[in-house]
Amino acid sequence: MRSLTFVSIVILVFVSVDIYVFQGVKTLTESFSPTTRKVLYLLYWSITALAVAFFMAAFLVNFEKWNRIIRLVMIGILTVSFFTKFVFMIFVFLDDILRGIQWVVQKVKTQFSSEPISTENPIPRSEFLLKAGLVAASVPLVGMTWGIVSGAHDYRVRRQRIVLKNLPSSFHGLKIVQLSDIHSGSFYNKTAVKGGVEMAMREKADVIFFTGDLVNNESSEMKYYQEIFEKIKAPLGVYSTLGNHDYGDYTQWSSLQAKQENLQTLIKIHKQMGWNLLMNEHRMLERGGDKLAIIGIENWGAKGNFPKYGKMKQAYANTEDASVKLLLSHDPSHWDAQVRKDYKDIDIMFAGHTHGMQFGIDNKFIKWSPVQYMYEQWAGLYTKENQHLYVNRGFGFIGFPGRIGMLPEITVMELVKG
Repeated sequence: MRSLTFVSIVILVFVSVDIYVFQGVKTLTESFSPTTRKVLYLLYWSITALAVAFFMAAFLVNFEKWNRIIRLVMIGILTVSFFTKFVFMIFVFLDDILRGIQWVVQKVKTQFSSEPISTENPIPRSEFLLKAGLVAASVPLVGMTWGIVSGAHDYRVRRQRIVLKNLPSSFHGLKIVQLSDIHSGSFYNKTAVKGGVEMAMREKADVIFFTGDLVNNESSEMKYYQEIFEKIKAPLGVYSTLGNHDYGDYTQWSSLQAKQENLQTLIKIHKQMGWNLLMNEHRMLERGGDKLAIIGIENWGAKGNFPKYGKMKQAYANTEDASVKLLLSHDPSHWDAQVRKDYKDIDIMFAGHTHGMQFGIDNKFIKWSPVQYMYEQWAGLYTKENQHLYVNRGFGFIGFPGRIGMLPEITVMELVKG
């Protein structure tokens, strides 16, 4: 929100929706007492005033410097308010279309009648349609509120079993836990986050992968959560990589040096937690003379103008003698764009990034989210020929402080010999 033009457009849209929706609100409250109407109108326009003040303040003061609780509460209130009013607005608009049709019909009739159109009794709004709109608007109101209160930290363990023909017997049954997209700057419930980490640790994985976006923008976001995430340990190690948000590209810095220092501090935090951060490099796991390569690259995105910091050639070098190769790469679009084309012996790529848009339908019968119209692979396991991609739905959240239908994930994957 650094552009005055952008902020002005957002405010204009928000206020325009409120003004239009208010026409329906007035109709529904006509039977209320004058005092009740005044209270409801005051409450209605107070949210509008709050929204305008919020957008202007976010423009004048670096949004990331705000108290995180205030920031999340504001985003939550305004997001829920906007989408609730937007749904109601659809019914107000539908009512206006029907009233417009009635007006045209009346006008046509006057062409064949000597009676003029009455302007004293305008076509009334449909109370039935407006009440239906009120019911429909309650869906995003309840759903999004529940997504904030419960969905944000309703961690789910998702299990996968992948058969690899070239997996050595010494690695048969290897258990991997994957976490992704922690976004520590968005958290507001430390106890719930701790519970999610404890869920992951109860799986007793052999090795743990983290596939990027530890923070939203700044390394300081980990101040209150490092002590929780440093509890993540595994016998064969914890391996991590960077996501697009970890570079600080989405906030203002006093200088390029400050931005670079922020990244270096974040790299140190990975090390302090005992995580092996792979910056375009790899590590070998060895058992009984057999080798398994864990390759990790910096962010490499093929869609949405996300940065391409990753150097796959550098990370892959000297892994030829590994029987199995596992790749940690934050953005799933990397798989089709480069991995499957040029590195056909990468057995499994682990990614995150999409969060499943934090909204959708995600069960054994239906898997849908708006994010699928941008990313072909956006949540769960994908297989093409002999290569696999797993896209974790994310541990945290960003923007909207909740999740609706697309719950935070702890992936547990078992590798077995085919």
